[in-house]
Amino acid sequence: MLKRIHHVGVVVPNLEEGLRFWRDCLGLEFKKSATIADQGVRAALLDAGGSEIELLEPLSPDNGVGKFLARRGGGLHHVCFESDAVSADLEEARAKGIQLIDQKPRKGLAGMICFLHPKATRGVLVEYAEPIEE
Repeated sequence: MLKRIHHVGVVVPNLEEGLRFWRDCLGLEFKKSATIADQGVRAALLDAGGSEIELLEPLSPDNGVGKFLARRGGGLHHVCFESDAVSADLEEARAKGIQLIDQKPRKGLAGMICFLHPKATRGVLVEYAEPIEE
């Protein structure tokens, strides 16, 4: 079951510069960062009053986030809903005929994640995330 907005993904050309704005200027608390090679990004999560902002810097201009940056510039990339059972929510979306990007959940910075295709969600890239306790 989807519970709340977990985070909003924002593409930035440079993660350190993004952190200087979101963390240093706006005062959002830094939670963690990582390089996620299979997604082709360096990412950071910042607390925003119980939800999060996820900053995404592409590692290559040829991957999805890199193409987004080249086409649109930095900015809003996706909205992520927290799930208590991402596999079940993904299967429910599939059963409803929603076009998927991911056929099964995979590990991401926010936990186990999957994406729905923006063609099926009225142009919004939607992510589901089931946080993993660290």
